[in-house]
Amino acid sequence: MNFEGSISNTKTKMKALTTFSSPYFNSQVEKQWPQRFSLTTKPMHPRHSNGCIVRATLNTNTKSIDIPHQWYNLVADLSIKPPPPLNPKTFEPIKPEDLSPLFPDELIRQEVTTDRFIDIPDEVIDVYKLWRPTPLIRAKRLEKLLDTPARIYYKYEGVSPAGSHKPNSAVPQAWYNLQAGVKNVVTETGAGQWGSALAFASSIFGLGCEVWQVSASYDSKPYRRLMMETWGAKVHPSPSMITEAGRRILRNDPTSPGSLGIAISEAVEIAAKNPDTKYCLGSVLNHVLLHQTVIGEECIKQMEAIGETPDVIIGCTGGGSNFAGLSFPFIREKLNKKINPVIRAVEPTACPSLTKGIYAYDFGDTAGLTPLMKMHTLGHDFVPDPIHAGGLRYHGMAPLISHVYELGLMEAISIPQTECFQGAIQFARSEGLIPAPEPTHAIAATIREALHCRETGEAKVILTAMCGHGHFDLPAYEKYLQGNMVDLSFSEDRLKASHANIPSF
Repeated sequence: MNFEGSISNTKTKMKALTTFSSPYFNSQVEKQWPQRFSLTTKPMHPRHSNGCIVRATLNTNTKSIDIPHQWYNLVADLSIKPPPPLNPKTFEPIKPEDLSPLFPDELIRQEVTTDRFIDIPDEVIDVYKLWRPTPLIRAKRLEKLLDTPARIYYKYEGVSPAGSHKPNSAVPQAWYNLQAGVKNVVTETGAGQWGSALAFASSIFGLGCEVWQVSASYDSKPYRRLMMETWGAKVHPSPSMITEAGRRILRNDPTSPGSLGIAISEAVEIAAKNPDTKYCLGSVLNHVLLHQTVIGEECIKQMEAIGETPDVIIGCTGGGSNFAGLSFPFIREKLNKKINPVIRAVEPTACPSLTKGIYAYDFGDTAGLTPLMKMHTLGHDFVPDPIHAGGLRYHGMAPLISHVYELGLMEAISIPQTECFQGAIQFARSEGLIPAPEPTHAIAATIREALHCRETGEAKVILTAMCGHGHFDLPAYEKYLQGNMVDLSFSEDRLKASHANIPSF
């Protein structure tokens, strides 16, 4: 697949698309998909017990919580379906053959399915057992520090081999590629967490792995690179001289710090040119968000086991996989009127796609090699400042999260990085865990909510996503502790210029 050159044609050729009921997901379009894109699903709910013990609180009862045996697809429960991705040459909903150069058949099917539950392969569950189920922990010491009546819980995904939630999708993506006879996988990575996860998964299943790491992260996080290389991956700084997309960026800006959009362009270019190679994405697309729902499915059972119901659910958002993984199963319960929590996404002020972006069709990468996706976007050529939360430096938000936001099922705020690290220090010195820079945004928002509860006297239950540890991010903590961290943002003129390049309707 190569949509190169389509950027210049998009504005003049694209027809206006107004409100529609997602033809991408209707039965007529699904008939285009051959039977080989089959998924077997079971009508059962995925939450059962196999005797795995998980710590529900620090000092109260523990009960057996099972690893989910199915992923949950929120699309099945939305009365208004999300808009389809478009081929930027034809401006029609993309077809299977458009995606086949990049993804194996089963992942393509998962990308567009309307099935409510998708069976998790036994081989994937066997690998999940290395770290799942993950703990749900009550932050009692943080509550005491804040002197709040709120009860704070965090779902901790940092116990995985890669130290974050990312292997929840990396493992199935690697396995499906192996089943399709793929020899090599390529990807991009911002903070290095997704690259580490795919390198780990590739080593488990014997795949070659090549990673384009955003240059700012490549330079500031050498141990993430070494982690990937230890698992056998080949790692390049992005932009690089290896790809035409990278060379074009470097010609225009030899000192470019890179971005996720640029790194995606490089990885997609390599995958499209090599028949034995497929592309893996760590966020944004539906099948990635689908895999991450093991987080929320486990968490629902854990909260039931301790008799709690969340009033507020908070997660950081970049591309959106961690936030979706925790929140989507709870949104299902909310749609079924079983619970009614406030669901809040938190993004950096330096890259606020939900709160400052335009809801429009845009490319998922900088070079314009991907399909057009309806999402909240700052513009595909927007290069965020190199904040320490490298995993949140993406110009767009996952289309499905963007759609859920438009439906009013969630809210969003942005927080500057100094406040986030202040919260991280409070968390580390009370709870003991050092968060990655990305979940510090969720922690900062959690602290805001807890302090509000102190003012109002409300004993709310706050659930937050602690998606990874910060053991490889200590230089960022050093900068904060030495008083050298500053808040980064952007000029309105720069944002307007980027918005102007978003394909118009």
